[in-house]
Amino acid sequence: MVSVYKGKQPSLAQLRAFVAVAEHLHFRDAAAAIGMSQPALSGAVSALEEALGVQLLERTTRKVLLSPAGERLAVRARAVLDAVAELMEEAEAAHAPFTGVLRLGVIPTVAPYLLPTVLRLVHERYPDLDLQVHEEQTSSLLEGLGAGRLDLLLLAVPLGVPGVTELPLFDEDFVLVTPEDHWLGGRTDIPRDALRELRLLLLDEGHCLRDQALDICREAGREDGAAVTTTAAGLSTLVQLVAGGLGVTLLPRTAVTVETGRNDKLVTGWFADPAPSRRVALAMRTGAARQAEFEELAGALREAMRALPVRVAGQPGG
Repeated sequence: MVSVYKGKQPSLAQLRAFVAVAEHLHFRDAAAAIGMSQPALSGAVSALEEALGVQLLERTTRKVLLSPAGERLAVRARAVLDAVAELMEEAEAAHAPFTGVLRLGVIPTVAPYLLPTVLRLVHERYPDLDLQVHEEQTSSLLEGLGAGRLDLLLLAVPLGVPGVTELPLFDEDFVLVTPEDHWLGGRTDIPRDALRELRLLLLDEGHCLRDQALDICREAGREDGAAVTTTAAGLSTLVQLVAGGLGVTLLPRTAVTVETGRNDKLVTGWFADPAPSRRVALAMRTGAARQAEFEELAGALREAMRALPVRVAGQPGG
């Protein structure tokens, strides 16, 4: 239905005055209820009648009555004021940090090992935050961040993506996981160049950990054409392939306890310093409305992750 009335727009103050009179049917009582003087209240109602072009009240020396139009419009006016109140509540909630929904994207090689720490922190420190977790590969997460489907990412960096700001959390070393009878198993001084000839098992295409592992191997002098004949969709499968004697693999340190503790046929080897490593960070849209909130969350996560086998990063830019 299209309105054809061309009068002035009523103000919220006028609507509040009218609704107060409609509820109390008494100017003095209505004025006291909303903290206005009686003349100001009367003037606001008169101005509303003029703006709407409708008589809302029937005034006598003894009482105030609603006109038929006034009875109908009082219902509408209450609905408008209720909607404005809800709008203000939503704005207040949006302004308050760590409330509402936070859609967090996490890569598969981080999620099982860091989420317990993240979830515990959110539960204890930010109980009003509705955290929703989405586990996806890096390319999908970045697409979701850019499209607004996700608010914040937890993943390995650097990304080198324009419009995305990284909030570093920590660096962690990679270790070499081998079968129990492997010649490098249990060593604490493995040189990187040992990776040149090893039968290395990697994750499938699309996992950033696969790319990181290949970068480490190239740095160690491994030829790009060196065969990778067996791959896996997840780290759990990868270490079981190692236990079966099909080769060796690289694991980030945060994954070692979870992935090797279930099989006594696996042995961990440690690289000589400086060990190959990866950096894990939060990533957000540059200039995000919740930037201050995300930076505070990053700081809280750094503290919470000091108990993990990682090197906590300094502040961004530090």
